[in-house]
Amino acid sequence: MRFRPEQHLSRQSDIRAVRERGVRRDCRAFTLWSLRRPEAGTTKPRICTAASAAAVGGAILRNRAKRRLREVFRKHQQELPPGVDLLVSARAAVNRWPYAELEQKFVEACRHIGSSS
Repeated sequence: MRFRPEQHLSRQSDIRAVRERGVRRDCRAFTLWSLRRPEAGTTKPRICTAASAAAVGGAILRNRAKRRLREVFRKHQQELPPGVDLLVSARAAVNRWPYAELEQKFVEACRHIGSSS
């Protein structure tokens, strides 16, 4: 499935709402916040990836971390409940972990989101 522009969580107010009211899940290589939108209906999940210089490193490492997280989301977005907003904050380990392990942690977090909503 493609990662469409309407799936980018980009408005600052939406991102702030996810961080303040969302459920936080620590996945060691990244932290994931999730929040169901009230008007969700059948809308697709949205995501915002964040990587700070202090946590991940320079620009090349931050961009690589965000690309890896977006790709994992793209491949497994069908496992998320409709109308959920995600904020994924990368840590340095996201670039050191093998892609398969990163994918596995994301899928486990998705299952947790689906069961807790």
